[in-house]
Amino acid sequence: MAIKYIPYFPNTLEGQALLDNFVRTKRVLRYRDNNRVIERIERGMPYYETELRERVGTNADGNLVIQGECLSACAYLKDRGITVDLVYIDPPFASGADYAKKVYLRRNPKVAKAIKEAENELDIEELKAFEEKMYGDIWNKESYLNWMYENLMAIKSVMSDAASIYVHLDWHIGHYVKILMDEIFGEDRFINQITWKRNFAHGDTGQGAAHFGRVSDYILFYSNGDPNNISFNGGYTPYTQDYIDKVFKYSDEDGRRWQSLPITAPGGASKGNPYFEFMGIYRYWRFTKENLQLMLEQGKIYQSKDGAVPRQKGYLDESLGVPLQDIWDDIPAVQGQAIEYVNYATQKPEALLERIIKASSNEGMVVADFFGGSGVTATVANKLGRKFIHTDVNLNSIQTTRDRLIVAKAEFNLMEVKDGVSLYRNPVQTMEKLKKIIPGLRNEDALDKFWEGSIIDTKYGMTPVYLPNLMDGTTRLLDKPLMNRIIHEAMPDLPEDTKRVIVYYIDIDNRDEIERFIYEQNNTLIEIELRDLKQVLDEVVAEDYAEWEVSEEQNGLFSGWKVEILQFQSDRVKRKIEEINLKNQQQAAKGKKKYAHIELSDEGLETIEWLSLDCTASEKDAPWHSDSEIKIDKLGYVIKNGVKTSDFWDACVRSEHKPLRLKIRNICGDETVYVI
Repeated sequence: MAIKYIPYFPNTLEGQALLDNFVRTKRVLRYRDNNRVIERIERGMPYYETELRERVGTNADGNLVIQGECLSACAYLKDRGITVDLVYIDPPFASGADYAKKVYLRRNPKVAKAIKEAENELDIEELKAFEEKMYGDIWNKESYLNWMYENLMAIKSVMSDAASIYVHLDWHIGHYVKILMDEIFGEDRFINQITWKRNFAHGDTGQGAAHFGRVSDYILFYSNGDPNNISFNGGYTPYTQDYIDKVFKYSDEDGRRWQSLPITAPGGASKGNPYFEFMGIYRYWRFTKENLQLMLEQGKIYQSKDGAVPRQKGYLDESLGVPLQDIWDDIPAVQGQAIEYVNYATQKPEALLERIIKASSNEGMVVADFFGGSGVTATVANKLGRKFIHTDVNLNSIQTTRDRLIVAKAEFNLMEVKDGVSLYRNPVQTMEKLKKIIPGLRNEDALDKFWEGSIIDTKYGMTPVYLPNLMDGTTRLLDKPLMNRIIHEAMPDLPEDTKRVIVYYIDIDNRDEIERFIYEQNNTLIEIELRDLKQVLDEVVAEDYAEWEVSEEQNGLFSGWKVEILQFQSDRVKRKIEEINLKNQQQAAKGKKKYAHIELSDEGLETIEWLSLDCTASEKDAPWHSDSEIKIDKLGYVIKNGVKTSDFWDACVRSEHKPLRLKIRNICGDETVYVI
């Protein structure tokens, strides 16, 4: 349950034009639940206990990596009076797609050592890999727009008056979000719609395709306050050689290329340009007489002939380039072979964020990304001398960003919003898992999609089951508006012989009041049973098993401690591989593809991705301090404390001081802490 609710804005409860405008939007977009959204906004943002999980460096700038939803992260910032100067978000696109990460088994350390000694390269066909869903971008339009409206309201509440926001979308939903942005920030705060051409061609066109290639994303750029007061540094792109040849067609004796530019200006009192004589010519001029005289002395003024109006030499080597326009076609998408590639489905190029951050912030400002994904915003902001806030609900995002920032030598606090839900890995995986561990839950074609499925028993027959959608935090709280919708919208459409429904919740506004509301409002013969979903979720998380051996080590220049991993067993990874093997076997039986069986060794060390030693704190639940860590890449090479090496993993992790705790992350991303 939320500790409290943080107001979005001081006068929200008094009623704002903002909320009235959204009612107007309701008539335009024609989607439901607007009143419920307004009620939630009037209540405020849910504030949960937020726990420090790890501190990297001294973090004097207060950089944050927060695992949690946008609303709860903004509530945390708002409660602490933290404001941001620039927001870039790359939220789900409502594309209807599931996004997966390719997961690779690592080499068994003993095998890796033998390969290294033989100086053999790994045959790429020996890599055992499978895909695992990271998150789902599956929304209906109504749910997405309501969810997005609340998130944008929360983000606006923590932006400074002179802040800017960039919202990255595509053709699926971008035009609708533009309307929301106009409502929330104001039509007069719209600055640009930037078109980013991410590909030069797309494989979804060609013979039989009924559309042109979709190669562009759209980035909506708004200011939070007066557009004239925001930080904006523009930018330039280099001239093409063709442009240089056409425009800079003159050269001095020393080879400096230049173009001819006018120095005269429009006349009239309203223009304010000075009028005087220069080089025997009376005109209105773009510059003062003193500046023109200085330019003449520098050789930057010339006359094509006696008595001609003088002009300026615009030198190529002094030109900044072409001012940035709102079509960006010079930044390609991240490819798998790129150095910056981190195996994240929706990863955006660093060059794209560098352009945005340079254009709309200055050094020392706070840059935030509330759907942080692969961590590119935080990484680039750190490189450019900005403070950063990275937020994402997905554990894979937090781990990817954390490791990326370690490589970048950034300092930050890693926080976790304790919202009462122990996410198995991420929301989409948790939803899939819930359907398996809730006894008797099955799909039911006869029911509306509002219901997750049904349970059959001898007393009640078919019992419809409602589950909150973990990918949409706005369904987390069971309150009167949601209960009203269940009773008056969802239940009347149930089959006539329905005797009972089960409603799971994560948070509940006030159980006694909700049950009283049910008693007063439920005029059907259907019984409503409330169940706490947290009790089910607590059974989802299972820790991995590990055996290790600790010893002191003196080896050449190294003197310290060694932790050797003897055994590592992850039940979840094992079951995942069993599922993949069964699926591959079934596909092979149908003749669809060759069957490749994935085998695990007895030691299970190939299922380890990352290890860290804490030599500072011994309590299992204390904030983590990584005194030494290694990450094993998909080829088996070691990244030690953020530095890539050409060494294979030897099943050990070392530290200068005596280790007190060990943390191991398996290849699917689950992390377990062990007290040594």
